[in-house]
Amino acid sequence: MDRIEWVLANCRLLAAIGDELERTRPFDSLRVGTGIHLEPKTVALLLTLRRGGADVVATGNLNTTQQEAVDYLSAHGVHVVGGPTSDPVEHDGFLREVLAARPHLLLDNGGDLFVRFLEAPYDGLRGGTEETTSGRMRLEPLRELLGLPVLVINDSPIKQFAENRHAVGQSVLESFLRITNKSTNGRRVTVFGYGACGKGVAANFRNAYAVVSVVERDPVARLEAMLDGFLVPERDDALRSADVVITVTGAEGVVTAADVPLLRDGSILANAGHFPWEIDAEGIERAAREQGRRIDVLTGGHMVNLAGPRPLGNSIESMDLGFALQMRCLEAVARGEVGAESCVVPVPRAIDEEVASAFVAIA
Repeated sequence: MDRIEWVLANCRLLAAIGDELERTRPFDSLRVGTGIHLEPKTVALLLTLRRGGADVVATGNLNTTQQEAVDYLSAHGVHVVGGPTSDPVEHDGFLREVLAARPHLLLDNGGDLFVRFLEAPYDGLRGGTEETTSGRMRLEPLRELLGLPVLVINDSPIKQFAENRHAVGQSVLESFLRITNKSTNGRRVTVFGYGACGKGVAANFRNAYAVVSVVERDPVARLEAMLDGFLVPERDDALRSADVVITVTGAEGVVTAADVPLLRDGSILANAGHFPWEIDAEGIERAAREQGRRIDVLTGGHMVNLAGPRPLGNSIESMDLGFALQMRCLEAVARGEVGAESCVVPVPRAIDEEVASAFVAIA
């Protein structure tokens, strides 16, 4: 069984939802536009939309599109725009081509589609979903301009603990081990950010016998990290001591070339945030060479668990849960069960409860 078939066989909640949607057809005559990581788990999501009657036009995110996913989706009735790319200009063109198809619903990841929609609005868009914290931060100031229901999957408590804390932490550790083939035992690891994802990354590296420090600007979250048993040094001290630095903040310019004098020779940096702008990979590596030192930025600063060699991303079970939330939220928008007052808001509690109960029932 190949990898995509394995994922499809193990997304049990999506499969059950797909069985239901084949009967109810909530997406008949609707086009869904997506800009999301194209990898085996998203294949399961997009094919479930197809089972519900949707015409799907999809593109990927920067440097995370997997060609096997593109090929499989294309062979199963999904119109895929473009392919793997790390070129922001080319990626922008792909996103605009998705919007040129005038989707009725958008399944966004990082706010890319909704932001571009506002540049050239068209009639017929009913709303949609946003997957990430990064996207929510981009879209919140645009609520009045959007005036459409946009449900933020990442603000669901299920997404926070199941995917962000448990699965992201696990997959970032797995990716570090796979890409570097280096041990974590006794290594000094600095994690920037102590949101749900940062908590998971810090906990997983500690469980792998690393000595973990957390850098967090929010005094309350910093206190929480300390009470959770992590070191909480000042930022510069944390960089000076680190063998490994991992960013998971959603912010821009978290570690830059200006930090190279602080970094240890031979240190390894990795970004687990959605956008490849938390670490200035090119500037850091250039500055290190000029100083006769070596600093490695894994996967060029792109999402370390979805870029690089043999990327696997988060666990199947966590994505099955998260994508079940996506399906139910898109269904609610398609049916008109949420209105413009639900613009960039969390998943409705009723959907959280329905998905949680369904997952427990099949576990």
